[in-house]
Formats: sequence, structure tokens, C-alpha cells
Amino acid sequence: MESLDCFVCLMLVSVQWTPAPATKNITWTYKGLVGQSEWSEHFPDCGGTSQSPVDIVTTHTKYDPALLPLTPLGYSQHGNKPFTLYNNGHTVVVELPEWMGLGGLPWLYTAAQMHLHWGSGGPSHGGGEHTINGQSADAELHVVHYNSELYPSVSTAMTQRDGLVVLGVLIVTGEETNVAFNNILNYLSRVRHADQKVSIPAFDIQSLLPTDLGSYYRYNGSLTTPPCYQSVAWIVFNERVQISKAQLLKMETLLYSTRAEDEFRILLQDNYRVTQPLNHRVVFTSFSAESGKELTSGEVTAIVIGVMCGCVGLAVIVRFVVKTIRSTSSWDVLPSNRPAPMPRVNEPKKANDKKQDVALNSTSDSEKKEEPLPPPQTEP
Repeated sequence: MESLDCFVCLMLVSVQWTPAPATKNITWTYKGLVGQSEWSEHFPDCGGTSQSPVDIVTTHTKYDPALLPLTPLGYSQHGNKPFTLYNNGHTVVVELPEWMGLGGLPWLYTAAQMHLHWGSGGPSHGGGEHTINGQSADAELHVVHYNSELYPSVSTAMTQRDGLVVLGVLIVTGEETNVAFNNILNYLSRVRHADQKVSIPAFDIQSLLPTDLGSYYRYNGSLTTPPCYQSVAWIVFNERVQISKAQLLKMETLLYSTRAEDEFRILLQDNYRVTQPLNHRVVFTSFSAESGKELTSGEVTAIVIGVMCGCVGLAVIVRFVVKTIRSTSSWDVLPSNRPAPMPRVNEPKKANDKKQDVALNSTSDSEKKEEPLPPPQTEP
């Protein structure tokens, strides 16, 4: 019995001193053994109630006039120091200098890094993480900032509820090349495999953002990758940014999630998380519903063409009506009880007769005046 008690004690001690598995050493993926559906088993926060990304239903958002336009600080002052481009096996990361940050927020947030998410099927096949009314963009850019007033580093801040602010830029494809994104995409071939790094020339980070920094959605959420800390104030811009189909193809086909020494190569594709339940949260907007609709260039073109065609059609109708009125008498169109005018053929004859009567009367009067008086008679 004593030996059994000793065995139980040894087992308890063994369990007590067995180190917990380090979640940071777990190799997670978007699909596979430790895919999205298994994240919460290894990273508890991934099963929380304030996860990201989310589907933003515009009719359920709430306008907040206190949300001011964002003020990028130092985004254009990149200096001469190069940036670092890094393939971490999940995405491509650009490390940002500490003098970049965001103004217009309750705290000062310092830039840390930015990265991209994309799909695999080309345009209109998804790839962005946040969706608007169920519609996904082709890719999405995230610019990560941490609360540098309260926390010394991004690694510390990401564990705190007020630690991070992430800008979400929805990317769509079109015909024109976005020159700003070439500052990243032209160097992807130099970091094709996981864990590869390269220095790239510094460039204007603000050129990657939409022109309208005052219209955005704001909600509280999480990191979209493990460990999924619920410490992010998300700012998703209403205005989309456009790149070309060729640029999207570079994202989807140039990078590998495997290392250069690995036996098999796996393309880095579909590195986006599916949308998570909104639960108790509210998505706020910095713009009202009346001013929030952003028309695409195609919609603007269609409106202009429609207005022009309408004007031309109206002009044709007006001209036709005017021409019809001029060529048609109202007496020919409308019935009338007005008697027809009497013929005027005999009027000249009547006038001549009147003239002759006047002449005869004048002649007789003259004759009467010229008739001699009878001679005077003498008395007998």
C-alpha cells in the first residue's frame, strides 16, 4: 500500500512538472492538420467571441460622428534606410521604421509592419479577409500599429485589449497597374521561400492607402492569425484600392510556404481567414449612410452615359413636337362649330356697282343743276 502511495505521489509530481506545450512552436496552416478549424484547440483565443475578420453588413452599422479622418505620421518620410521584406511562411511582411505612426486616435500608435492576404483563383475568387455585405475583395493589405504610449513593443502590446490598431485596405483588380504596389511585388521573387529576407528600397507607404482616409469602418476584433489575441481596433477603409490582374497573379504564384531546403514545395495561396461571428459587437462608421456609398468608375460612366442619352432623347422629342405644331393648323386638329367663312368672289362686283351708282347719282345731280330755268312769263 505504501508503494502504491509513493507511485501516486511520483505521478502527481511528474504531472505537475510536465511543461505545457509551447503554442508558439506549433506550425499552424490555413488548411491541413492545424488548419483554421483546429486553431482554437491550440490557441484558445482563436475561439473567442471577438474574433476577426468579420462580414460588415452596412445596414447594421452605426454612424459615429466622433470618428475623425486618420492622419498618417511619417508615412511619406521614409528616408534613405531600406525596408526589410520577409517571407514568414504565412504571408509576405514589410517591416516598418518606428518613426511612422497614426494620429487622430486617442493614443499614439507606432507602425510595426504590414502584410498581405490573397487567394488563388485570380480576380473575383476571393482573397481578402473582411467582406462587405458578403462580398470579398481579391486581396487585403494590413498595416499594423501598436500603442507606443502605453507599451514598449508590439509583442507586449498585442496581448493587451488596447494594444493594436490595424488598417485594413481592400484590394480589387482592374486594367491599370498600381505603381505603388510594385515597390513590394517586384521583389517577391527574392523571398520565394519561407524564412527568406531581403532589403528593398524605402518608399512612400501612404501611396498604398486609399485617397479618402476619412471614410472607414471601425470595430473591436483580433489578430486574424494565431494566437488570435483580441487586442485589435480595426479600421477598414470604405474606399477600395485597385491593382492589375498581373500584379494579383504575382501574389498568388510567386511565393512558397515551404523552405528552400524542403523536399516538397507548396505554393503560398489562400492565406486568408474566413469571417467570424460578430456576436455582441457593433461596427461603427465614420461616414453617414447618405455620403457612404462609393460609386465605382463603371457606375459613374453608366450614369453619365444614361444622362447624355436622356438629354438627346428629350431634345429629339421636343423637336418633333415643335415641328408637328408648326406644320399642322389647330383648325385641322380640333373640331369646331365655327361657320365657314363666306366666299368673297362677288365682293369686287359689288364694289363696282356701288361705284357706278355713285357716278350715276353724281351725273343726275349735275344734270339737275345745269337744267335751264324757264323764261319769265309777261302779263297780258
